[in-house]
Amino acid sequence: MSILGDISALLQKGRMKEVSASVQKALDEGFSAKDILEKGLIAGMDVVGEKFKNNEVYVPDVLIAARAMYAGMDLLKPILASSGVASAGTVVIGTCKGDLHDIGKNLVKMMMEGKGLEIIDLGVDVSADTFINTAIEKNAKIIACSALLTTTMGEMKNVVEKAVEAGIRDKVVIMVGGAPVNKNYCQSIGADIYTPDAASAAEAALAACRQ
Repeated sequence: MSILGDISALLQKGRMKEVSASVQKALDEGFSAKDILEKGLIAGMDVVGEKFKNNEVYVPDVLIAARAMYAGMDLLKPILASSGVASAGTVVIGTCKGDLHDIGKNLVKMMMEGKGLEIIDLGVDVSADTFINTAIEKNAKIIACSALLTTTMGEMKNVVEKAVEAGIRDKVVIMVGGAPVNKNYCQSIGADIYTPDAASAAEAALAACRQ
């Protein structure tokens, strides 16, 4: 197995220190940061995401794998930035105004980063205006809104309406998710994408950024 395969395998097991050491070794051996990212770290997170979707691994496994991915990314980020390698796309993510839950949002963020997307995490209790203003400022392709409470779902509709008001509705893809949200709700408020889990959300976001 090549060292890139080793990095993928170690990441899947959540071996943070070994991932970091192997990424450094791959760099020392002349592998490009882009190849290490795509064929090592992202390849590993793809497997974790697929297993998570199929209930073969669970949230703690994803968190451990993501921690290992971040350890490798820390070494690659400065090199990728200096060599001008662009991210696959920019996503503004947050939990809607009035909602302080962030476990699901954080999982989606990790899965999206595992696909090579740049994530601007606005945290919790995020207003529609903040989503829109940040998307404009960062030239984001996607706004991803999360809600765990039925009382905060309405803010997602506000995000769609504010995007129309700001004149960016045709430039930005609006994703919605969370326990009380479903495909029908997504369609009823005029949002673009609903997915039932974090791994599917990451796949859908990457596909949207590639269009």
